[in-house]
Amino acid sequence: MQIVILTALGVGGATVFGAVLGFLFKQFSHKFSDIVLSFAAGVMLCAAVLGLVVPSLEYGGVHGLPVTVLGIFCGALCLNFIDKLVPHLHRLSGADQETHPGGAEKLNKVLLFVMAIAIHNLPEGIAAGVGFGTGNNAEAITIAAGIALQNIPEGMVIIGPMLAAGMRPGRTFVAAMLTGVVEVLGTILGYFAVSLSTAVLPFALAFAGGTMLYVISDEMIPETHAHGSERGATYALLVGFCLMLAMSHYLG
Repeated sequence: MQIVILTALGVGGATVFGAVLGFLFKQFSHKFSDIVLSFAAGVMLCAAVLGLVVPSLEYGGVHGLPVTVLGIFCGALCLNFIDKLVPHLHRLSGADQETHPGGAEKLNKVLLFVMAIAIHNLPEGIAAGVGFGTGNNAEAITIAAGIALQNIPEGMVIIGPMLAAGMRPGRTFVAAMLTGVVEVLGTILGYFAVSLSTAVLPFALAFAGGTMLYVISDEMIPETHAHGSERGATYALLVGFCLMLAMSHYLG
């Protein structure tokens, strides 16, 4: 349990670390952000497939494939439903660039963006916690590391808009930190969900994998290909994928 708590703090703390970087470097290029985010997407893609989807098939036994496929689609549909309520990353950030509201309206848009990130962080945290249900702590930690990597640029992204909207630095940091706290709670929740019943493990693993695959395809890749850095982002994704593959091979 201790390693789960430490991992949860690490996953949530990555958002806080990103927020600190956001304060230090208020202006960073889209190219840099796209490369880092795409690298994280590659890590998450490999972690989702090797750490969640494949173990779901293995633990599912005879009915492994239908349960895994069902879990993947349920995870994707869950985030799809959340997207209907609170659009995330490229939708909100793109809308923010096209309109220039003033005062309270601008602040409300930014706070909606932060709330969207917090809500999306819950299933990502659950995915990190569910990984520990297999008993392979090394694999679970690498999955959490992939999610944490994605949280760093996400933490960086939310600082600038909040400061530009007139929010005080102290409140800005607290708001960013709360998005990380949600992920800590999600990690612990995911761990306890599979610990209480191993029968749900194959479905839970696939569900977590589905949420990660959805985030990569619907959020991260479009965001990293929207500012003219498509080629660099593609290779960064491949580097992240191969790095995660090597870690899984040597640590698994």
